[in-house]
Amino acid sequence: QVQLVESGGGMVQAGGSLRLSCEFSGRTFSSYSMGWFRQVPPGKEREFVAYISWSSGSISYADSVKGRFTLSRDNAKNTVYLQMNSLKPEDTAVYFCAADFRNSNNYRGVNGYDYWGQGTQVTVSS
Repeated sequence: QVQLVESGGGMVQAGGSLRLSCEFSGRTFSSYSMGWFRQVPPGKEREFVAYISWSSGSISYADSVKGRFTLSRDNAKNTVYLQMNSLKPEDTAVYFCAADFRNSNNYRGVNGYDYWGQGTQVTVSS
């Protein structure tokens, strides 16, 4: 069973940076595509943030974070990283990582993933 554990969230001032990590276990990480979503407030639909394919050959970002966020993966460490720079108050959310075997057919939608982490809170103050 795949398990995902996010870390790195916290509180930062506008313009600051955070790096989120998502540690993967239970299966062969290099065979899974990974995505990041965020949710505000609790119960509302999760919003797509970024995606990286299992081969790292495809990386995609939401328009709202393009140029500020960078997604990468380290297959040796079974971890995917979301570097968030130039943070804005509207980036405040709970951030979730998600995994899908090989390529996700719907990587911008929550239905495109089989496994989810429990989330990490990011708060950006103005």
